[in-house]
Amino acid sequence: MFQKNNSRDNTTVAVAMSGGVDSSVVAALLLEKGFRVIGLTMRLWVDVKTQQIPESNFCDMEAVNDSLKVAETLGIPHYTLNLKDVFKEQVVDYFVEEYLAGRTPNPCVVCNREIKFGVLLRSALEKGAHYLATGHYVRSAWDANYRRYFLKKGLDSQKDQSYTLYSLNQFQLSCSCFPLGELSKDTVRSKAKNMGLDLTNKPESQEVCFIPDNNYRDFLWRQKGDFISGPIKDTSGKKLGNHQGLPFYTVGQRRGLGLTGKEPFYVIRIDPKENALIVGPKDELYSRKLLAHCLNFMKLPILTEALSVKVRIRYRAPDVPALLHPLDHNGVAKIEFLEPQAAVTPGQSVVFYQGDDLLGGGIIKFSL
Repeated sequence: MFQKNNSRDNTTVAVAMSGGVDSSVVAALLLEKGFRVIGLTMRLWVDVKTQQIPESNFCDMEAVNDSLKVAETLGIPHYTLNLKDVFKEQVVDYFVEEYLAGRTPNPCVVCNREIKFGVLLRSALEKGAHYLATGHYVRSAWDANYRRYFLKKGLDSQKDQSYTLYSLNQFQLSCSCFPLGELSKDTVRSKAKNMGLDLTNKPESQEVCFIPDNNYRDFLWRQKGDFISGPIKDTSGKKLGNHQGLPFYTVGQRRGLGLTGKEPFYVIRIDPKENALIVGPKDELYSRKLLAHCLNFMKLPILTEALSVKVRIRYRAPDVPALLHPLDHNGVAKIEFLEPQAAVTPGQSVVFYQGDDLLGGGIIKFSL
């Protein structure tokens, strides 16, 4: 887990603490193993319209206070970092602008790369830490042949979070550790109880911390105001109705379209240039290929020939067999599915695996 320093007495590890079970157990486990530990908690988000902190495990004062209590229990120093400005710029603004452009983003990918393993990691190193540890369920690994760091899926398949970490670079990987990667969630809860950490009733952290009620439509409206209505068309161009604003829809959506027909309609494509929502029956939702850009490779320094992989096109989607082709001169890779896949969504991440090894990933540009 630690490559830089063989002496645990001289190794300081900063733990990203949210006040929840996972990060608290990480801090306790590292102390048990003899490392010097400091706790870091991020204040990330204040709603620009209401100036109120959302009620979220990762973003509110409750998280700060809970982290402080855990740090006091463990006897470790603790620091709270106000990162709300950079979080808004790097994550929230990105989230909103992607929806405005007709894409469906995954803000956790950006947050991990730019905030947790960007700003927070740099702060940890400035405070004298050698590593940043988080409560992600993923395993660190080292490839001796390519001399590169990479990640493996967490052993608890229900909690594996490798998908959201594919964009980390070699420096970030070299300074990071993930003590929960070999553990199940049940084991972590049991350890928390045995360690005297009163966290068993803490709720699970949610996927998008700055939208605690999971109401994307209301959030986007509060950030940008009213959106322009436009036509809903079928794939032949026939107008079927009107939408309420493109940011309120995503590829594969069925509900909320306000359309009736012999069979259900699904969102097939979003056309921001024409401000049009393209819909069709379920069989038109499937794609055999996709193009991906903004690629990052971990285990392999470069892809020189087509590679058989398994890919995941959404966070909770299953891994499916595919052929990954090398990047073209524009830095775009083509992925061919062995079987057509439904709702391949521009803006989401596509992540590549071989077995448990995370090879890398990119952003879905469009499907074919």
